Amino acid sequence: MTRILHLDTSPRPGRAGSQVHGSHTRRLTHHFISLWQALEPKTEIIYRDLGATPPPLTSVEWIEAEFTPAEQRTEAMWQALAESNALVDEVIQADLLVLGVPMYNFGPPAAFKAWIDNIVRIGRTVDFDLQQGAHPYVPLEHYAPRLADRPRHAVLLSSRGGFGFDPQGPLSAFNHLEPSARTALQFIGIGGFHSIAIEHQEVGGEPLAASTKSALERIDRLVEQLQANMATPGMPLPA
Repeated sequence: MTRILHLDTSPRPGRAGSQVHGSHTRRLTHHFISLWQALEPKTEIIYRDLGATPPPLTSVEWIEAEFTPAEQRTEAMWQALAESNALVDEVIQADLLVLGVPMYNFGPPAAFKAWIDNIVRIGRTVDFDLQQGAHPYVPLEHYAPRLADRPRHAVLLSSRGGFGFDPQGPLSAFNHLEPSARTALQFIGIGGFHSIAIEHQEVGGEPLAASTKSALERIDRLVEQLQANMATPGMPLPA
């Protein structure tokens, strides 16, 4: 049975295509999850709406607690880390992360960055060891990802006001969303990373409709490919 961690980070509560001012990323994640469950009904879904309830920002209390040895932490320190620990537990349990993350000003919403800051944790999702060499996911000396113990995948489903932000597009250098998410997730050991985005949101009309149709079709193919790959690890997958 597959365990999916499903995150929505848009502050828009509804879904585009069915609600006025609805979220395009929520539409994409809903489409992905619905199709996955239709093909694998026993899938376990862990859901968090970070757009409605953002994770706490890093605070001095959090930093003091995080860098105090566990056996020396006070009750207040454990409380400061409580939500972060819950977020980490959800990532550890998951085989697949489905992340609905719109692009805001060339990067992620603050809620998603706060989530990243809460789950990249020394001793929980990554280790620091002077005897450790470079790791194939992220070739940084002395860091060892803890979540590389089994194959895990992340799917980032995004929306953009403009267009041309894909890797070969003219504005690819301005895209700081997918690259930063890929780096952080692979740093902790999530080796598979896949991204699909809707563009032309500000223009609307036919360009947006065509981009939405393309994104939904790509999700259909990705779901089938991921299910086949996760059932038979080692099968090739699109980036």
